[in-house]
Amino acid sequence: MTDHGRLFIGGGWVEGAGAALTSYNPADGASLWTGRGADGGQVAEAVAAARAAFRDWRQVPLDERIAILERYARGVEENREVLARAVAEETGKPLWDARGEVGAMAAKIGISFAAYKERTPTRIRPKGAVVQNLTHRPHGVMAVFGPFNFPGHLPNGHIVPALLAGNTVVFKPSELAPRVGEKLVRLLDEAGVPAGVVNLIQGGRETGAALLDQPVDGVLFTGSRETGLAIHRHFAGRPEVILALEMGGNNPLIVWDVADAQAAALLIAQSAYVTTGQRCTCARRLILPEGEAGDRVLDALVALVERIRVDRFDAEPQPFMGPLISEAAADRLLEAVGARIAIGARVIVPLLRLTEKGAAFVTPAILDVTGVSVPDGELFGPVLQVIRVADFEAALTVANETAFGLAAGLVSDEEALFQRFAQEIAAGVVAWNRPTTGASSELPFGGVKQSGNHRPSAWYAADYCAWPQAGLAAATGRVERPAEPPPGIVME
Repeated sequence: MTDHGRLFIGGGWVEGAGAALTSYNPADGASLWTGRGADGGQVAEAVAAARAAFRDWRQVPLDERIAILERYARGVEENREVLARAVAEETGKPLWDARGEVGAMAAKIGISFAAYKERTPTRIRPKGAVVQNLTHRPHGVMAVFGPFNFPGHLPNGHIVPALLAGNTVVFKPSELAPRVGEKLVRLLDEAGVPAGVVNLIQGGRETGAALLDQPVDGVLFTGSRETGLAIHRHFAGRPEVILALEMGGNNPLIVWDVADAQAAALLIAQSAYVTTGQRCTCARRLILPEGEAGDRVLDALVALVERIRVDRFDAEPQPFMGPLISEAAADRLLEAVGARIAIGARVIVPLLRLTEKGAAFVTPAILDVTGVSVPDGELFGPVLQVIRVADFEAALTVANETAFGLAAGLVSDEEALFQRFAQEIAAGVVAWNRPTTGASSELPFGGVKQSGNHRPSAWYAADYCAWPQAGLAAATGRVERPAEPPPGIVME
């Protein structure tokens, strides 16, 4: 059954006036959601509604804002399975993976309360004749752009902290996952968020561009480097607009001095192929030692990869991988792999299209790119590129040879190697004997170099959702003459 999609502007559900938009199940091409995106006028209306609502929302006591978000949290909990199925259908990820996303959504809300208290405290400290005050103020209207790979969890991780701090929101989901975005906003509406505090606009690139042209106070974005850089350029010379940009990675995973090759292979597969390789933290480059030690790990990995189950989200037994987000995404990935093979990459495990399952289904692949100058880009799919090196020094050098710096991992039995790795690697999320795709909302999440702009989310989302205000006040609360005026001033 196809949902009829709407926009949410100023507290009301309305029909879109822009281009037609349809969301499909990538496993079988079935229509899931159909509607119309927002036209330029509706985008402006949504921002105006958020601006008008900001005046009152920022004055709502924190306890009342928390109470509304707690009701929203209960709504997420009560609809866990409905949301998980919606995520699985629209993204193709297996149900176990989608359930994990919804669980992260639910947990994020309470974590955001604790993070806000720690990261944006209010303090009053008397110091002689002066009282020093620290408070935090909301920015205003925040534009939130959601990605397709985590259509619930990642925008939720921007929206909740933004609302908690007293901002209002205009949310544009990915055009590939509008249905999950609408379900999220419906739960916020049912929780009692006042009119105009959260607004939903649907649409593609044109809708996003129209939102960036509006007088917003912040842009909270998760997506590709190309789009993130375009947003950064768009706001050049406008330091008053806060930008929090998460732009993916070309993440390295080093495997070195490991006794159990099969255990290492499992960590590698979890790092490279979970969510069909469509996580920004997925390992894209596997760095192995030359010789027998590296061969053992690679042989174990190949044997494991050839047994990975690929199927529909609801297949039983559950698959590890589902389809890519679309047939077009599969086309792009196959083309990118073909280009690497053309310049010398050696196929270890081929990337194949599973046409009997559907046009968006592909197999996990491994390429050896040792000595090949492959592009420094994010292959957003289940393709792992192997690089063999002579020593650990070379492994670290290769790991850092990228314009990105989101995630990196080391699989090793030697703690001393990890201490060196953590110190020298340029990455915002570092894993030791854990998948690179693991992340905690109780820690900051973000990258350096071109993976972000030094405004990590998760526990640190509170930092970009409010600005600190320092206050100095007379301890007596009155205007009084000083015992002695400043030098050079003569008072009567």
